[in-house]
Amino acid sequence: MTVREIITEIENFAPLAYQEDYDNCGLITGQKDQTITGALLSLDCTEEVIDEAIKNNCNLIIAHHPILFTGLKKINGNNYVERTIIKAIQNNIAIYAAHTNLDNVKLGVNKKMGDKLGLKSLQILAPKGNLLKKIVTFVPASHHQSVLQALFDAGAGNIGNYSNCSFNLEGTGTFKGNTNTTPFLGKPGELSEEKEIRIETVFEFNKEPVIISTLLKTHPYEEVAYDIYSIANKHLQIGSGMIGELDKEMNEDDFLAHVKKCLMSGCLKHTKKLGKSIKKVAICGGSGRFLLNNAINSGADAFITSDFKYHEFFDAENKLLLVDAGHFETEQFTPEIFYEIIQNKFPTFAIRLSKSNTNPINYF
Repeated sequence: MTVREIITEIENFAPLAYQEDYDNCGLITGQKDQTITGALLSLDCTEEVIDEAIKNNCNLIIAHHPILFTGLKKINGNNYVERTIIKAIQNNIAIYAAHTNLDNVKLGVNKKMGDKLGLKSLQILAPKGNLLKKIVTFVPASHHQSVLQALFDAGAGNIGNYSNCSFNLEGTGTFKGNTNTTPFLGKPGELSEEKEIRIETVFEFNKEPVIISTLLKTHPYEEVAYDIYSIANKHLQIGSGMIGELDKEMNEDDFLAHVKKCLMSGCLKHTKKLGKSIKKVAICGGSGRFLLNNAINSGADAFITSDFKYHEFFDAENKLLLVDAGHFETEQFTPEIFYEIIQNKFPTFAIRLSKSNTNPINYF
């Protein structure tokens, strides 16, 4: 087993193209062709996690948080980041991080958190726009189905829970090749009119190279006519946070006790209780301050996230119950996602959930 094989499966699940601009997801140390003896899965990569990997003969660490966010000008071991990188390189340990790309996919960090809280009917709270494109092409009727199926197989045509989505319209295409052409239909120098099918189908922007390559390989024409359009529509499967519902309404005290138990929080910080029942709940693993207005506008009764500052609690404006459950606490189950991805594809591969508690915050 190589690093490449493992990270390919993770990136199929959470493509690097969906990470935020500030992030540093991907392979941080090591090489993709490196042979892997075992993988250790963790929320963070620290010196303690490196030691655990060495002890358990794991030379790949897959973490949620990148150990490197910005470039290092010196690596002298003067802080925990430098010491972690030095120890990883000295022991030939590859470090891989899937951070905001894993936050932004529908089955990622927030889905796992929602499942732990028992939320149902989970949907993306703030879907991202401008992630979809549409391809339009014109195919002779004889090759319509084969080209269309090839585009589907390449990843086109997915809309929410539906696949193989397209629009097809019959029409007449015209063309006249010069003397240097060898047209699939018609003759050089003659105007041809042929029955063609117009195909329209959508795809995610990061799949554009493979979609175009597939079209050119499967289309019979010598010169393939196609158009690519950017679509501003929201991608309902990609975005920040999630919103769902509890099976039954809870009063605020029971709800807070439920959150604390499910997330194993040392304590909860929350806004003033409003005397309302809690049913509809918005969530965001990690720092979710930027989603407060989305949570309010969604009609959520409560919003669970972390890293709110003192004055930012006022911003809830008594419109919902804001709960800061802790950064580590809201993301601690993320390694389970890595485990499920790898176990599903490579059931006999040695993978291990880290036992190191990397939470830097302690409660007295």
